[in-house]
Amino acid sequence: MTKDALLEVQQLTKHFDLGKNQLLRAVDGVSFNVYRGETLGLVGESGCGKSTTGRTVMGLYNRTNGKVLYGGQDVHDMNELDRFSFLRNMQMIFQDPYASLNPRSTVLEIISEPMDIHGLYKSSKERKERVYQLLEDVGLNRDHANRYPHEFSGGQRQRIGIARALALDPEFIIADEPISALDVSVQAQVVNLLKSLQAEKGLTYLFIAHDLSMVKHISDRIGVMYLGHMVELTTSEMLYDHPLHPYTQALLSAIPIPDPDVEEKRERMILKGELPSPINPPSGCVFRTRCPVATALCAEEKPEWREYETGHFVACHHVNS
Repeated sequence: MTKDALLEVQQLTKHFDLGKNQLLRAVDGVSFNVYRGETLGLVGESGCGKSTTGRTVMGLYNRTNGKVLYGGQDVHDMNELDRFSFLRNMQMIFQDPYASLNPRSTVLEIISEPMDIHGLYKSSKERKERVYQLLEDVGLNRDHANRYPHEFSGGQRQRIGIARALALDPEFIIADEPISALDVSVQAQVVNLLKSLQAEKGLTYLFIAHDLSMVKHISDRIGVMYLGHMVELTTSEMLYDHPLHPYTQALLSAIPIPDPDVEEKRERMILKGELPSPINPPSGCVFRTRCPVATALCAEEKPEWREYETGHFVACHHVNS
């Protein structure tokens, strides 16, 4: 286990058997560390495997291959007792605040359910006080405890989801596109809430999203995924100032700049073609069918995942060109 690495993912693979000898290669050999107290952003187009990565790290999906080490233990090799303890330390915020909350339960019941499962509080009074405190921590109030999910806006529901994730006082939270279903005006509020909670409680995040501008706002480091592979990983500042992989460069060029003169003059990198199917990915480099600098080598050999410069990892044959 790398020093200070709370989570270490090694060559993680997750394939789904579709029958008729077809495999959907959702995640195909992804490796990264998440260090204690940091936020690692995971970005990429829809279908790139980032959410599947998060769910497999959590253990919601069984891995096909690779390792997920948390505190030195492989999440997928834990016995029932160890896994029960592990789930107190790692929690998840789900993408859809409308589907992830039980419509038949009150907010009090939703947030206190994890406490009941883990037997944290002996009296209902203690449990209620803890729920009230969590609601206040996420910007709601105790009066909301007796209401039902349909009585809240999308942003408020996501705050309830965050409160539920905090119920067991975890140290690591996987946030699976927690802002994608929210209005733009609410997204910044939720991200700022997550940042303040991290500072207050010393949390570590794996933040999964497709909005690069929002990911930069919250992340210390960012990993870029494409068709089940990690193609680049570095600090947030380095990724924006000096992107190495052509796919990362294309993603960044698509972010609008709030200056009409600069926006009009800058050159955008437009990707050609459609995203290939993870059932039948391209040979060699999976990005080669859309890459503007691809050569015959890219079709023949899979690029090595290597550290181009200190802390800056990339998988591309032509990163020096």
